[in-house]
Amino acid sequence: MLHQTLNGNWKMRELTENHWLDATIPGSVMSTLLHHNLIGDPSWRLNEYEARELFRKDYEFRKEFTVTKDLIDLSKVELICNGLDTLAEIYINDILLAKADNMHRTWRYDCKSLLNQGENQIRIIFRAPITYMENYEPAENKQITYLANGAMRGNQYIRKAHCMFGWDWGAQVPDAGIWRDIELIGYRDGRIEDVEIIQHHHKNGVELEFNTKLELLTEEKYLVEYTLTSPQGVATTYPIEVEEEENHHSITVEDPELWWPSGYGEQPLYQLTVALKKHKEISDNKEFTLGLRTLTISQEKDQWGSEFAFKINGVKIFAKGADYIPEDLVYSRITRERTEHLIRSCVRANYNCLRVWGGGYYPSEDFYDLCDRYGLIVWQDLMYACNVYDLTKEFEENIIEETKDNVRRIRHHASLGLWCGNNELESAWMHWPDFQPHSPQLRADYIKQFEYVLPRAVEEVDDRTFFWPSSPSSGGCFDDPDDENRGDTHYWAVWHGLKPFKDYRKYFFRFCSEFGFQSFPSIKTVNSFTEEEDRNIFSKVMESHQKNTSANGIILYYLSENFLYPKDFTGLLYVSQVLQGIAIKFGVEHWRRNRGRCMGALYWQLNDDWPVASWASIDYFGRWKALHYMAKNFFAPIAGSLQRTDNVVEAHIQNERREDKACKVIMTLRKMDFTVLRTDSFETVVPALSSSKLAEIDYCDLLTGIEDQAYVEAVFSDEDGDQRTEVEIFVPFKYLALEQPEISVDVKEEEEQFLITLRAKRFAGFVELDFAETDAIFDDNYFYITNNEDKVITLAKSDITGEQFEDAAQLKAKLLVRSLRDSY
Repeated sequence: MLHQTLNGNWKMRELTENHWLDATIPGSVMSTLLHHNLIGDPSWRLNEYEARELFRKDYEFRKEFTVTKDLIDLSKVELICNGLDTLAEIYINDILLAKADNMHRTWRYDCKSLLNQGENQIRIIFRAPITYMENYEPAENKQITYLANGAMRGNQYIRKAHCMFGWDWGAQVPDAGIWRDIELIGYRDGRIEDVEIIQHHHKNGVELEFNTKLELLTEEKYLVEYTLTSPQGVATTYPIEVEEEENHHSITVEDPELWWPSGYGEQPLYQLTVALKKHKEISDNKEFTLGLRTLTISQEKDQWGSEFAFKINGVKIFAKGADYIPEDLVYSRITRERTEHLIRSCVRANYNCLRVWGGGYYPSEDFYDLCDRYGLIVWQDLMYACNVYDLTKEFEENIIEETKDNVRRIRHHASLGLWCGNNELESAWMHWPDFQPHSPQLRADYIKQFEYVLPRAVEEVDDRTFFWPSSPSSGGCFDDPDDENRGDTHYWAVWHGLKPFKDYRKYFFRFCSEFGFQSFPSIKTVNSFTEEEDRNIFSKVMESHQKNTSANGIILYYLSENFLYPKDFTGLLYVSQVLQGIAIKFGVEHWRRNRGRCMGALYWQLNDDWPVASWASIDYFGRWKALHYMAKNFFAPIAGSLQRTDNVVEAHIQNERREDKACKVIMTLRKMDFTVLRTDSFETVVPALSSSKLAEIDYCDLLTGIEDQAYVEAVFSDEDGDQRTEVEIFVPFKYLALEQPEISVDVKEEEEQFLITLRAKRFAGFVELDFAETDAIFDDNYFYITNNEDKVITLAKSDITGEQFEDAAQLKAKLLVRSLRDSY
């Protein structure tokens, strides 16, 4: 086997022009134009709209490359295109090789007959996606009128990430180009076409079954070698002679080390290499990283209906996490380092699950490798969202191959938890008014596409991973997809429905896979796309970076229900983030208190693909919003929460460990000056994988006339030494009698970290630490100071991005400290 990358230096032009630009592949029209400063960044002010119009044009990429005699003499040479976005015509030496029309597919073409020994040229023309959509004509009985919020009409007619045409958080920049690796691979004797790896778990071992499909180019005997390397680096090779193209073999791993999601155990990974040999020479090889585990969805019947829970290695877990969207408008700018920052941020915030949303793309191998390594279960949507599709014969054939490509690529990953057919389509056909005028044929096509065509395509190449037809769903066939007693649910009455946060407590969903609340990004992020005159949330630029209709007004509505109006623009951004965090915390804590009935809470959304006001907890630049810091606490494996009804406060604790834990809570009723009115202490052993109520206290007699001056400080601790403080108040924050807390700060430098010590004279709410220019991730933020003891925050030097501080004094001088009282 010979491999020749075609990545690297290419040329690009707009097809009607003769001016060629240097381009780097993987790359795109946008990345090339940005590199040459021929267009402004689409994130800056209103540049999005200029960038969008670029994609009414056709573009051409070309590369000259040399083919050696060694490559041309091989039996077979293929061009492998791992990502063509999207309407592509491929020419080798000016001869049309093929046309491609799906960015989600891997395209393989036998191209040997078109290659010359020596110099060659490849050209790829990308046709204008907007023009294609505008000219598309569905059949007479398939007129489609529905348009997703923020999207361009017709985005469902082309197999391209829907959100590239805009969404209610994303810009309309439908880029084009070679967005993943492109290469030539030559084979002398044969190749490994596919390796399916099936795990059979027994009492003392795991049997690994290999279904290996080969393409053999001679009729001689071959050798297939399976080399399994343990997490400790011990390699064992299993050589097997083969003559047929389809082969079935198995090996047994004794005393296996099991893979667990984060918070439940370790993530030991085995390395598998499969090599095809002839005459002791390697003809082809493939490598896989494996985690040994069982993983499915449990839907056992119970007193409420049917549960919906991830069950791994026989243990039902509570899924904690968020929904993942593309990381950038320009996909070639996404790097492993950026993705790892996101994944590590999830684990640091005590996630164990991510849902890959169906309106974007199937992520890279880096994404799944990192989820394997860090212990995040992946709920994997197929790439369909909030649309009505024209299921033609050509479209059906295309999406079948797309599905098989991606299932084959992803199925072996330990992190893969389930396949899901789409985002929100079953519910939309049942309940969304704008879906109802469509023809019965289109409704029938939905059932065919998502409950017949796609499930069969998945099952053909992966019959072990759980398949779910839609999200939300109760199991398909339009059987009440929003039933709170079965399946998964998306809940949007808080936010879109303007319901108060306490509305969460009315519902006991079996698994809430989408719910959310918006906030603005930090002032540093806003400064990255605005001029000073733009910094009003109702300016044209700020509204252009807010794609959810009327959402800025919704933020102000909820703000008015909970907080006093901020005194300035920066304060408004800060309070919006606090508001977002409180909203999501309210829902998650309720569902975790009801563990067993509810078994998952995935909020919308983890990240942004450009700087924007959105539901994300981490913004485009990787900056943690208040919500992400709060998630670290409300997603903690052992987490305490408070629930108030009038003047009665309950203390609950959730134990998501696989062992029983001794826990304690000290509940203190205080006044704003830290005066103690009452203290109570409770201890208990919380069983593994459960939620317990520790205490219930009626404070009525102590609160007369001081409801706006009192709060409950609850310090939760466990036998492992972890400690977290929760606060309950008796009036909305806007009515709380807050005074300036007079926070003092001291900073001490250690070898690998800074220790920031804060002390206040009075109650301080949602204390924020930040720097005007430097980015940093603190070990806690947006916290309360509830007593006159020191609050110590750790800042690791490795968590400081950009300028490093010379010493503690410099850090202290640049540290910005804000509390809720500073916002008005």
